[in-house]
Amino acid sequence: MNREPNREANRELDLTVALFPGQGAYRPGALKGLWEDGDRTVRATFEEVDAVAKELTGREVSATVFQPSPPSPAALLESAPDTLQLAVFTTAVAAHRLLAERGAVPSVHLGHSLGELAALTCAGAWDLADAAAILCERISVLREQDRSGGAMLALGCDRARAERIVALIDDPDLVLAVDNGPQTVVSGRAEPLTTAADIADRLGINHTRLRSPHPFHHPLLEGARTSLAERLAAYRPRPLQVPVYSPILGRFYRDGDDLARLLALHLVTPVAFGPAVSALYAAGARVFVETGAGRVLCALVEQLHPGAHVVSPLAGRDEEAGLTRAAGALRSPLNQTPVAAVPVAPEIPEPVAAPPRTADRAELSGQVRALYAEAMEYPEEVFTDDVQLEADLGVDSVKQTELLSRLGDRFGLGLPPAGLRVADYDTFGKVVDFVAAGVTGGAGAGSAAGR
Repeated sequence: MNREPNREANRELDLTVALFPGQGAYRPGALKGLWEDGDRTVRATFEEVDAVAKELTGREVSATVFQPSPPSPAALLESAPDTLQLAVFTTAVAAHRLLAERGAVPSVHLGHSLGELAALTCAGAWDLADAAAILCERISVLREQDRSGGAMLALGCDRARAERIVALIDDPDLVLAVDNGPQTVVSGRAEPLTTAADIADRLGINHTRLRSPHPFHHPLLEGARTSLAERLAAYRPRPLQVPVYSPILGRFYRDGDDLARLLALHLVTPVAFGPAVSALYAAGARVFVETGAGRVLCALVEQLHPGAHVVSPLAGRDEEAGLTRAAGALRSPLNQTPVAAVPVAPEIPEPVAAPPRTADRAELSGQVRALYAEAMEYPEEVFTDDVQLEADLGVDSVKQTELLSRLGDRFGLGLPPAGLRVADYDTFGKVVDFVAAGVTGGAGAGSAAGR
């Protein structure tokens, strides 16, 4: 592994990160040896998920992934895509438990797409049975609601180049779904995805169709998002025991977050994994361990930051040796500090300092304008008070919800309330007034400010 020259001397300063992989992190035979040897942790983890999955989906995960000749990823996607998602999730939770038994105490959890559910679960948000039920709800809703025929395509290029390809195709059914740094993923219907692959071929850009049963992180799943939020409202989260950073939200989860709404929002909101890794690296993270099968996320971290120390415990044949090595990497002196004492949000600075509570409207308007211009990649001058966000600029309700959430984070207003109607903020001027009401109103302006 690549290391910084002074890494050993400064090990006590390192933050350690447990990486929880998403949809594609299935490797035939992962944890099979431990299962066959009767490892209590692996057995208990899979059996608990089996019980929930059998009740809610009619399938057991272990019966598929631990059979004598486990199916390939392509075969599993074709025959049992629901089981594929459950296998990825359960393997990640089992790996985390195995590492914890060996003394691992990561400073931060970081999940990639579907991996955020495992990251939150292993941080204490839900017990395993509830988390498995949440995933089954997600699977059921997508099966019922998604008739798009969409899929996902990985491109071997950075975000800027991928965005140029998407802009060139100019099809609303194709969006940039994942920014991994050196790699991006576009999501959408079959026709524009085929066009994107053809353009990538002509430009000499590597591309791969992902093993995904749905066009995740795309507005095509808006109907599923609404239904999923309603179903997940019944699952009450507990306070997190470990900080969890979200590449979808661009911040740490907080106690009091509406996790049902946020997990549902994941279906239609892009993933910024590369920027999340870079933010944690800037905050002092130097050790990254992939808590799941394979080493896809570790490979991305290595490309982004060659100075990072990465370990993939389940990527090789000797899983016991891999787990021992990974647990050692996650056992730095910093991790002996109680979780409550580890700095969370302040470790990752906001691009611009939050405005004072006495900021006037003109100042607020300038700062909101800068945020919207950066997010939408429009010139700042187009954001006049009377410009229609959707009619004039194409900011749909999903993007507007995301932007309002970012404003809540940026100005300390909290998340928009569940009943907020984005249609009520159809002009840029109304958005500025929304922020001004919260900033100048303080705690008493909760309803107006989205607290």
